[in-house]
Order: sequence, then structure tokens, then C-alpha cells
Amino acid sequence: MNLRHVTKVRRAGAVALLASTLLFSVTACGGDEKGPNKAPAASSEEGKGQDKRTPEDDETLPDRSKTLATLKGDGGVEMVVHSASRDSGGFLTISGEIKNTGGQSFVTPLQWNGQEEAVARAGSSFAGMTLVDSVGKKRYYVLRDTDNRPLTTSNYELTIGAGKSLNFFAQFPSPPSTTTKVDLQFPGFPNASIEISG
Repeated sequence: MNLRHVTKVRRAGAVALLASTLLFSVTACGGDEKGPNKAPAASSEEGKGQDKRTPEDDETLPDRSKTLATLKGDGGVEMVVHSASRDSGGFLTISGEIKNTGGQSFVTPLQWNGQEEAVARAGSSFAGMTLVDSVGKKRYYVLRDTDNRPLTTSNYELTIGAGKSLNFFAQFPSPPSTTTKVDLQFPGFPNASIEISG
């Protein structure tokens, strides 16, 4: 009885060893980089750096047919506001571009990101922009999503080359329909009164 039991255990152990050997062989063969199931090695490299967006890659190109304000800032940069449009969802979207009119690259200041620590952790953004409704006596901040990321142009390159520009947008809660103008405030630029459309 004991001898039979030992024989059964040995057979089971041999089967398990054989199965694990076959599994190892199949895994080793499947790891060939030239195999049909292997993704190209370059694909992992291509994904790197995609969070950085250049002005040409920006999906929110402003409509340049109209200019609401041109503000001269520090270091030879200008902020050109092209639109301030209210939509039916209760949002107000400001869009425009930052132009580097100087002869040297401009390094975007940290103040553009705003002062809230949670938002600052999201990376470069325009979260430091605010709107003031002087009639309603209210200040509006850039909206955030559920992960506390600002609803604005973000993760852009930290320098703007000489003669280059950076397109931007920033989304705010919409002031009441009776408010037709707001004061835009952004670090490094003078305040500007802009007219709301829609």
C-alpha cells in the first residue's frame, strides 16, 4: 500500500515537472522579439514626451478673426485675447495666444500655474488666470475636473522661443447673462476689460 502510494506521488511529481518544463519552453519561445505578437520596440519610445504640447499641436486654436485685448507683459511677451464666449452649458471660455515678441526665449513663470498646491501638481497650466465681474462683485477661477486638473491649456513647453507663440484657452463658470464684460487678470500682465459674446 505504501509502495503504491509512493509510486503515485512520484508519477504526479514527474507530470508536474514535465508540465512546468513545457510551459517554460512555450514562454521562452513566445518571447522572441521577431514574433508576430510582439509589439515593436519603438512604440514604447513613441509614447514618451507626448504630454508636452507645442503650439502647433494645440487642439484649441483660437479664432484670430477678432481681438478683444492685447496685453504687454514681462520679458517681451504679449497676451492676445481673441474670444470670450459663453456657451449653453454654463461655461465661459477665454481663448487667445501668448506671443514672444522679444529676441530671446521666454521662460514661462510658475505663477501662471496658480497658487493652489493641488493644481500646481498637475504641471504647467493657465490656472493662475482669473476673471472679475465688477458689477456682480464676483471673482471666477479656472474650472477643475474631478481629478483637480484645471480646464485650461496645460503641459505645454516651459519656454516660448523668440518669435513663437503659445495658443491657450481657459474655462470658467459663466457669469450671469446680464454681465457683458469681465476683467481678465493673469500674472505678469496688466488687467484688461474684455467683452463676452454669446
